[in-house]
Amino acid sequence: MACTTILIGKAASYDGSTIIARNEDSPNGQFEPKRMHVVSRDEQPRVYKSVESHLTIELPDSPMRYTSVPDALPGHGVWAAAGFNEANVAMTATETITSNERVLGADPLVAYRPAVGVEGEDGYLPEVPGGIGEEDMVTLVLPYIASARDGVRRLGELLERFGTYEMNGIAFSDVDEIWWLETVGGHHWIAKRVPDDAYVTMPNQLGIDSFDLADAEGEQREHMASADLRAWMAENHLDLTLSSSQVGFSAKGASEGSSVFNPRDAFGSHSDSDHVYNTPRAWYMQRCLNPSDRWDGPAAPLRPESDNIPWSRTPERKLTIEDVKYVLSAHFQGTPYDPYGKAGTDATRAMYRPIGINRNGQLAVLQIRPYRPEASRTVQWMAFGSNPFNALVPFYGNVDAAPEYLANTTARVTTESFYWANRVIAALADARFHENSAAVERYQEKVGSLGHQMLRETDAEVAGLPAAEVPAVLEQANDRMAADLKRETEDLLGRVLYTTSCAMKNGFAMSDNER
Repeated sequence: MACTTILIGKAASYDGSTIIARNEDSPNGQFEPKRMHVVSRDEQPRVYKSVESHLTIELPDSPMRYTSVPDALPGHGVWAAAGFNEANVAMTATETITSNERVLGADPLVAYRPAVGVEGEDGYLPEVPGGIGEEDMVTLVLPYIASARDGVRRLGELLERFGTYEMNGIAFSDVDEIWWLETVGGHHWIAKRVPDDAYVTMPNQLGIDSFDLADAEGEQREHMASADLRAWMAENHLDLTLSSSQVGFSAKGASEGSSVFNPRDAFGSHSDSDHVYNTPRAWYMQRCLNPSDRWDGPAAPLRPESDNIPWSRTPERKLTIEDVKYVLSAHFQGTPYDPYGKAGTDATRAMYRPIGINRNGQLAVLQIRPYRPEASRTVQWMAFGSNPFNALVPFYGNVDAAPEYLANTTARVTTESFYWANRVIAALADARFHENSAAVERYQEKVGSLGHQMLRETDAEVAGLPAAEVPAVLEQANDRMAADLKRETEDLLGRVLYTTSCAMKNGFAMSDNER
């Protein structure tokens, strides 16, 4: 699944929150409608079966309630995407990432193999289940973890036991830490803690560019990994570091010098398609968040096709929710690569894959606020549909039900659904982008302002309430926020519909009432 992720450490965010966010994008040529849903303890399965890989897994008998953003249409599995559990732990899964032939040959992906022939007849071979994947991970992990580190450990154990059929990146956060896990081949994995004072940009590409195996094998302050990673890398000659003073591996996996290496070089890819599809997105996000660096021109240290764009860096100022929305809606504004722009040429404007694309399905921004009581600490900011044309809206995470306007997505296209309303707005506004852009920007600002106001007023309302009474108040606030969102979205739809219809080719200048 094509996606884009940004992670922001607590010392780099505007209010000390940990923030993890990801666009979930549909495959090319289709939409996967999304909805918001709260999974109760009773709804969580005790025996889980994957639709994609036919894998059956028994689950613990003590799940927590959690929020999710599953697929709206049945038949493809859950794809729960992103949410918070009752312990105020967040998870977003997954960012599809790349690998290379050496890794996939050393630890092949665990693909589902259907049955061959007819059972009972000669030559029959039963089906062989595959591993776990994006469809499964939130459902298998989020209800059972008490911290971000717990999330890494549980998912790591599942990967080692069952394997995976795809390469993915997964983010976990709690009030203190953010961890990013990347799968490596069918059963191996690495995870790194996001520095508190930094942000991380992740397009669909293996991203971690520095890893300390000694820490992962020892205190695990900043790194975790599969237990046999060192020996497996040595056996398969996967480390590409030139200097023996930086890293070395003996045949038995013993360290020879430092244990720091570059996973992006060892496990990732630097293909021609990466330079069109992936690296330009990381380049543009960092261009926005560290604008004083030199980004343009042939002498710029980092260009859209550079393979060494940092996995993490310190921003020039503290980052906000609005910064997250802007970069995850970006279409290379201010560069020759903007498909809506006037700079460059027809060729440059179609050169790179935008972040804010027609196939955006949902954006979940998961914020954990350290200054709030645990009962009202988590905020799940949501947007559905194409990000250049939608608005980001906050909803409290500690609730038993999601607002109807975000939960009611079905196959039927209707403006009573936030998901489908945005799809209609985007299709109309894109056709006359410059005529509609001011109205879209006013809508985004208005909805965002209402969201911050709702949080401020509701935080004050629940201050001092017993913890048991807080969820009901938060749920009512979420419903009011959804009602405001629906009103503003319908108003924007009317404006965009009128503006775009005025440009219809069958228009005629002479009106019926003209004299």
